[in-house]
Amino acid sequence: MMWFWFALITLICWSGSDLFSKIGCRDGSDKNAHLKMVMAVGAIMGLHAAYEVFINGVYISWEVILTYLPVSLLYILSMALGYIGLRYIELSISSPICNASGALVAILAIITGGETYPPLVLGAIALVCVGVIGLGIVEAREDDELRAARQEVGNFKYTKSWLALALPIAYCLLDAAGTFADSVVLGQIEEIVAASGSTSDYEASANVAYELTFLLSGVVSAIWVLGVKKDKLVVKMEAPKYIGAICETAGQFAYIYAIADEEHLAMSAPIISAYCVASVLWSRIFLKEKLSAKHYLMVLLVVIGIVIMGVFDV
Repeated sequence: MMWFWFALITLICWSGSDLFSKIGCRDGSDKNAHLKMVMAVGAIMGLHAAYEVFINGVYISWEVILTYLPVSLLYILSMALGYIGLRYIELSISSPICNASGALVAILAIITGGETYPPLVLGAIALVCVGVIGLGIVEAREDDELRAARQEVGNFKYTKSWLALALPIAYCLLDAAGTFADSVVLGQIEEIVAASGSTSDYEASANVAYELTFLLSGVVSAIWVLGVKKDKLVVKMEAPKYIGAICETAGQFAYIYAIADEEHLAMSAPIISAYCVASVLWSRIFLKEKLSAKHYLMVLLVVIGIVIMGVFDV
């Protein structure tokens, strides 16, 4: 049953990361909020990387870090753009769009590798694509007065903007590219770890390389924000960012162990892939976000498609 608890922890943590990242980055007056979020995630991931290396004995080397660097940069850039996007759009909309990256990975696999999928999976990919495109159309065509009326109960108001959809879509594209590259680079990491004589899992080495690269990104962001821009950190404003960073890192840790149990992968994958459902739920409960019926219909299509792909581990 451990696979179930790890999958459930991943779902809760990653949806929690969505919620607290949204709270930490939604203030449009703080132009450096996304970089401060990168600082927070970098700090927490750096601490976890140190734990993995010095306590758990995970193998790491410059060769591993540099080999995995392209993948790390794709993931980090996608997350940074996602943090910017949280200023412009409801979490209820951005989270399903960001999580549509699995459909893009499947499309890339079909185009480049000749992969074949069951008709149900192809239908799921189509649902995700239709849902994402539909969200864009609904957002673009929604009347400004109706938008203001449904956002009245929320804490923040969002105006119609091309960035509102462009940024989560950019996240989706970059995350899909990172996942696709992951499948290629992980084989090289496995060879490096095996050649070193280490008995640690190569997936853990790749994850530490990613975390250390995120730490470096956080340091660079800190130099820019605190040193160059002379911005200040306010504890009340930064606390949600660090809670979100802890959730992100904990979710990544639990995810590795959840998918490690290959016998139950067909059950753990859909649980994890449904975390955007929890994100939508949290946004409705805690952020008081309210979407139109058309929005919810498009979100539902995306979520159904993601869950089906999770069942088939796409």
